Amino acid sequence: MVNVGDDIKAENASWTFGGSVPKSFDSHVSKSVPLYQEGHHLIVKISDYFLQENSLVYELGTSTGELLKKIADYNKKPSVRFIGVDREAGMLEEARKKCSEDKRISFELSEITEFPLEKCDLILSYYTVQFVHPKFRQEIINRIYESLNWGGAFLLFEKVRAPDARFQDLMTGLYTDYKLDQGYSSEEIVSKSRSLKGVLEPFSTTANYEMLERAGFKDFMTVMKYISFEGILAIK
Repeated sequence: MVNVGDDIKAENASWTFGGSVPKSFDSHVSKSVPLYQEGHHLIVKISDYFLQENSLVYELGTSTGELLKKIADYNKKPSVRFIGVDREAGMLEEARKKCSEDKRISFELSEITEFPLEKCDLILSYYTVQFVHPKFRQEIINRIYESLNWGGAFLLFEKVRAPDARFQDLMTGLYTDYKLDQGYSSEEIVSKSRSLKGVLEPFSTTANYEMLERAGFKDFMTVMKYISFEGILAIK
């Protein structure tokens, strides 16, 4: 086990969101993902366009429930329901403590590949699908499309690969500089990268767009982009 930053330890090709990660996840991810908090703020504002009375919101891969809580705090409609889904019990323990005062918010322990989705108006995936094995991703996006009400929205935020090797080298270098600027050491950056081998498998922007199209989405666009981190809004 080696240190990958913020007192989180991981082994080669075996990154996990369990163990001790939930306790320091919020601070770690805010430093590791550019515009992480800004992405939250953007999603909160976008939610205005899709949430009505009796709406249902899902967050797939909710981690500590931080984003879901922000949306619920902003959208005060009493009949809106918010459901966070995650596979890690430790994450949901933190999420339930954080959101305990809002009875509209609930959490479910499940693989997102297995969780049954009801008809809903908004589905969020904030840097989650990139950790799902590629062979399951199209099925998940298909289910998301089918579960949305007409006019509902899917917000897909993902790390993405560049369209060719030259741009990939450029993005990798820029992201390494970003993490160094955040105070991570070279050893921590390399260790984190090694721990994510075979666990984090980003698609390119084009591949994500094609996946949305195959599911049935016709209206989608990028709403945020910084180096290799991208947010896409898709409307059914």
